[in-house]
Amino acid sequence: MSDPASPPRPSVPRRPRRHDPGRRDRLIDAALTVIAERGAAATTHREIARVADVPLGSTTYHFSSLEEVLAEAFTRHAESVARVFDERLSAARDRDAAVEAVVALVSDALLGSERDLVLAVELYAAAARNPALRAVTQAWMARSRRALERHFDAATARGLDALIEGLVLHSALSTDPMTPGQIRHAIHRYLR
Repeated sequence: MSDPASPPRPSVPRRPRRHDPGRRDRLIDAALTVIAERGAAATTHREIARVADVPLGSTTYHFSSLEEVLAEAFTRHAESVARVFDERLSAARDRDAAVEAVVALVSDALLGSERDLVLAVELYAAAARNPALRAVTQAWMARSRRALERHFDAATARGLDALIEGLVLHSALSTDPMTPGQIRHAIHRYLR
């Protein structure tokens, strides 16, 4: 109870709550930026909030754990890459056009930016130890194989998907990455 002898306290107007329906999406985008700059292992709630320019509590309000943020961020990345993959293979009219689409995807379109390459490598490395992230990679591989199966039988699509992943990792890590001609040669040799 309040003391009747004390003067009433002036009411302090509450700050209006900021309506920010895009905050969760910005946090996911910020997580991808932090992962690309510092690596998944060095990603923290604090750094994500700083990059998103939101209070630290926003990360725990929107996500139950850092693992959930990472899974959502990597899922967003995988879906954006898979969408490009799907579009290119859907546009291929026949098997030869599909082979050329795969060559173009590996050469430049699939993970054409340095950021995308780093994110793919970070996902692979993090998924090796984290079952939730392994589920993200499995979903990405399944989607890639379905796209390839429009033009290749299931066994060939699975092997070609593995070759594509290897070529992408090679491109990300090599100081002398394969040229589009060398990529085309590798894919044609596999498909013989």
